[in-house]
Amino acid sequence: MSASESPAISLSNVTKVFRDFWFRPRVTAVKDLSFSIARGEAFGLLGPNGSGKSTTIKLVLGLLFPTSGDLRVLGRPATDVALKERIGYLPEDSTLYRFLNARETLDFYGRLFHLPRRERRRRSDELIEMVGLSGAVARPVAEYSKGMQRRLGLAQALINDPDLLILDEPTAGMDPEATGQIKEYLKTLRARGKTIILCTHLLSEVEDVCSRLAILYGGRLLSEGPVDELLRQADFQNIRVDLLAPETLEKIRRVVEEEAGKRVLEVENPRLRLEELFLRVVKTAEADGRTTAGASGQGQIAAFLAGANPEPGSEGEPDAGAV
Repeated sequence: MSASESPAISLSNVTKVFRDFWFRPRVTAVKDLSFSIARGEAFGLLGPNGSGKSTTIKLVLGLLFPTSGDLRVLGRPATDVALKERIGYLPEDSTLYRFLNARETLDFYGRLFHLPRRERRRRSDELIEMVGLSGAVARPVAEYSKGMQRRLGLAQALINDPDLLILDEPTAGMDPEATGQIKEYLKTLRARGKTIILCTHLLSEVEDVCSRLAILYGGRLLSEGPVDELLRQADFQNIRVDLLAPETLEKIRRVVEEEAGKRVLEVENPRLRLEELFLRVVKTAEADGRTTAGASGQGQIAAFLAGANPEPGSEGEPDAGAV
């Protein structure tokens, strides 16, 4: 199997044991963990606090070394330094320089990836527009709310146009409108062929974005597979119709119970999800021209992330002082 055909991430019997000062085993964070993530797949990593999710992510990033087992990322050992330029990572806590503004922040991370000056500026402008920070671009990060910092954190994770995107609680502190837009961006990135690992306690995000998921508990893999298969309740059926008169409902109940020999378990009017109601109210306010001092609604996904080609000669040469 060639590197391009291999899984984006492959774990085989990976165990990580943390030891104390005298090298005695103290905590087994993950135990015999085995699963793979295909290239171009959005994969949800779930589990309660202390289940081993963060340790697994750090192993994939090469920040920790497995005690035993085999771990490969994009066809290479996870510790291969050359992999880092192909990975975008948003940690659970926004680790941004508080005295920089949004454009300076993205320019700094672009320099770490040796992007030419023009390309850094183009990508920074597109990402700032994408995450809805155009109105706050000159403000230092210290003045941002948590949700605004998460928006900027997502932008920095995308500045290098990564092949593998790892997001730990990406929408923490964001309002439902921003959360919904971020989910749409992730779907677009997945359609373009990027591999996404989504680690979150907001299960609806995994359900809406990911095609497969794994659930960890106590450092072990308890359940793994396609989202639709894991959530399907094969023993039940729903029938959705327009509002029926009570006498019609009673006829249907008799048919189901007497002729089919089944029970009618529940008859109720469907409800909107609270997220849907919230977005409906907010979008109405935006359509009415109401203003806000906070972050604005996001724009379109950045052109370079959507695969648009820059103008010929726009990239230029890297800065002589690029780090």
